[in-house]
Amino acid sequence: MATALLDTSVLVDLAEPAVLAALPNDVAVSTVSLAELAAGPTLATNALERARRIARLQEVEALFAPIDFDRSAARSYGIVVAAIARSGRTHRSRVADLLIAATAHARGFDLCTRNGSDFAGLRGLVPIVVV
Repeated sequence: MATALLDTSVLVDLAEPAVLAALPNDVAVSTVSLAELAAGPTLATNALERARRIARLQEVEALFAPIDFDRSAARSYGIVVAAIARSGRTHRSRVADLLIAATAHARGFDLCTRNGSDFAGLRGLVPIVVV
């Protein structure tokens, strides 16, 4: 398996033994996932959940040097959005997922996710690995 970019859904469940066991050895994260994780504590409905989300963000920041959403990813985003539109799905409510997919596409990475349906319509563009 090629390098795999971890979707935010995988990072949220990173401590689960089944998730860890399913991941390839060579993994990376996107700055888009870090942005999603950074938003998490501000959206928590109670102090315990906020603390849990802060801890997860700090853990991911300590474990990974994130890959920036760069010019090549921006170009790939257009391709990804077009594929989603051709499949009959809307891209507007799934911008973060598609930015992550575009990052994987630009780098030639697989994309590991817990929610394969979030990336329906990308077959042939980005290898999706459901963990």
